[in-house]
Amino acid sequence: MEPSRILFVSTVMEPYLPASEIATLVRQLSQSIQDKGHEIRTFMPRFGCINERRNQLHEVIRLSGMNLIIDDTDPPLIIKVATLPSARTQIYFIDNEDYFQRRAILHDESGKLFEDNDERSVFFARGVLETVKKLRWSPDIVHCHGWFTCLLAIFLKKAYKDDPLFSSSKIVLSLYDEQFTEPLNHNAKQKLLMEGIKAKDVEVLSEPIYENFMKLAIQYSDGLILGSKVVNQSLISYAKGLKKPILAYQGEEYISAYNMFYDKIID
Repeated sequence: MEPSRILFVSTVMEPYLPASEIATLVRQLSQSIQDKGHEIRTFMPRFGCINERRNQLHEVIRLSGMNLIIDDTDPPLIIKVATLPSARTQIYFIDNEDYFQRRAILHDESGKLFEDNDERSVFFARGVLETVKKLRWSPDIVHCHGWFTCLLAIFLKKAYKDDPLFSSSKIVLSLYDEQFTEPLNHNAKQKLLMEGIKAKDVEVLSEPIYENFMKLAIQYSDGLILGSKVVNQSLISYAKGLKKPILAYQGEEYISAYNMFYDKIID
């Protein structure tokens, strides 16, 4: 097939955050897919534990400055960028002083989820799409990694569906061996509502728990990839019930399989 435009959106990524299943895979995948001739963009949150000086992050003024209305707040969107070492790949970072300047990622010092993780996730997902709009770049595939990115699916398919840049974009969602056991903020569902997204579109979030967030993402995804050997079986069953294409876990030899799966979803 012709070269595609692929947008990678991840919670974490090496070398900006420590090695993990997701962080390592996204680092390798983004460069390998680019090496195959595809055009890519990669986005992640600018968590406070990322060393800006060491990683040479700098703000992109022309992309920053927009305020995103979430519930009754309007936090400003800051965009920073860095070049991935040993590659020709730029990484875009979504930043905001209130949401991402804290040193921890998703949990506080006691190991409890931050109370505003729902808002942070909403801000991140919408920030990615607004920045891609400013770049005037139309992705064929948007590949999401990590539950923190999962809300991007409903925003793309409902709130941004009439934007010409995204009218043909397909969502691929990777499922990993990850979950959170405590519910997010009880008002999480309300914070998703905006033009294009009505209460009936987010009914599955009757309780803001991990499985329901992922089920919401599965509903609006065009294909799923099992990124871990062990994945929540109820989510797999849910996806099969919706007849979503699923790529089985590939182990270390995954690049070619992912590339072919992208082509299948685009077709």
